[in-house]
Amino acid sequence: MTETHTGTYEVVVIGGGAAGLSAALVLGRSRRRTLVVDAGEPRNTPAAHMQGYLTRDGMSPAEFLALGREEIARYGVDLVRDRAVDVTKGDGFAVALAGGETVHARRIVVATGLKDELPDVPGVAERFGRDVIHCPYCHGWEVRDQAFGVLATTPLSVHQALMVSQWSKDVTLFLHTVAESELSDDDLRRLAAAGVAVVPGEVAELVVEDDRLTGVRLAAGTHSGGGATHPREAVFVAPRAVPQTGLLEKLGAELQETPFGAYPVVDPTGLTTVPGVWAVGNAMGFGEQVVNAASAGYRAGATINGDLLMADLDATVRA
Repeated sequence: MTETHTGTYEVVVIGGGAAGLSAALVLGRSRRRTLVVDAGEPRNTPAAHMQGYLTRDGMSPAEFLALGREEIARYGVDLVRDRAVDVTKGDGFAVALAGGETVHARRIVVATGLKDELPDVPGVAERFGRDVIHCPYCHGWEVRDQAFGVLATTPLSVHQALMVSQWSKDVTLFLHTVAESELSDDDLRRLAAAGVAVVPGEVAELVVEDDRLTGVRLAAGTHSGGGATHPREAVFVAPRAVPQTGLLEKLGAELQETPFGAYPVVDPTGLTTVPGVWAVGNAMGFGEQVVNAASAGYRAGATINGDLLMADLDATVRA
């Protein structure tokens, strides 16, 4: 893996996760001088494995990224362990790094992802990625047929409870801070049809015994059944997604509101409303799993190579 770099590149990729590394791989194979700036904070760090990526199902996320870094190095792509703190556009782009250096590029790929903000319930953060999980496609098979809890964070958690019922017929939706009145009649009918039990009242904590989740304890005195512990073996929760769009905003990229936060407006290749700036992976949308992020990076990398080629040819024609 290359850890050294100099100041001028054709493309700087900000973010060294699946999306960023995939873009860098395509660009390196296209003989483009490319730098990856990686702060080393992948979203899936808490997970012991990733699922649903053909031929990589069950692989450790850390191993996956290590292999990706080895692959891009084979094609001359540079990688620096640093954080991009600012990007400005002039005749090209200048990327300021936390370490004090500034690197320059003709094109930028933003692959900064998102961060998960978890409910402030004791046990949730400590168990996240183990028996507190968020995605049934990522983890449902591994906990199939166990006693599930779903910790509501918004009324949209009803959808999560309905989805996870595909992997277990023993599902309880804990409304927590969501009022029963916020559930629609359709919500209640679907929950009943799926056999999902609904428990009102705030959750006080997750119960852990011998390093294993065993239950969900309700807060005392706030409702009937307060203080009771419901035996559960796995808890699904929907974290609040916080898109890492600060650099895109500094560049003036247009954002659009979604149910999961504000994300950049992009075309099918990931090109933002700022010419020369692409967003890929969770930097462009909430639902980008590892396999989707890698695909988006590939698509952006190939598009950027063609864009640079045509720009150079046009410049030669005009000369």
